[in-house]
Amino acid sequence: MKYSKLKLAQEAIKHKGFLQKIPSVIRMFKLWYRGEYKMKFTDVLIPALALIYVISPIDIIPDFVPVVGALDDLAILALAIPMLMKEVDKFLLWESQLRKGNREIQDAEIVE
Repeated sequence: MKYSKLKLAQEAIKHKGFLQKIPSVIRMFKLWYRGEYKMKFTDVLIPALALIYVISPIDIIPDFVPVVGALDDLAILALAIPMLMKEVDKFLLWESQLRKGNREIQDAEIVE
């Protein structure tokens, strides 16, 4: 059975409404870049590095190795996407409080 990076990426992004949150991710990064939204640098760096790694043709385990070659990409996505989604949920909470006029929230944590 042959796995492609694209197929694995499609499976990984099915994480709880990832596609619906892409506009929020873009807004979050824009506001972070402008300095309006504060978040830890690692919360920006890890998803960015994961995206670069998945897109890059250079892998820890080459893709031509059946099954295992694509699993490293999937593992990276499985780590980065939930981290990014957690930060987006914090951002959406911050953004809703900002719209209501409550500017007291500096950092929020999502409790499951």
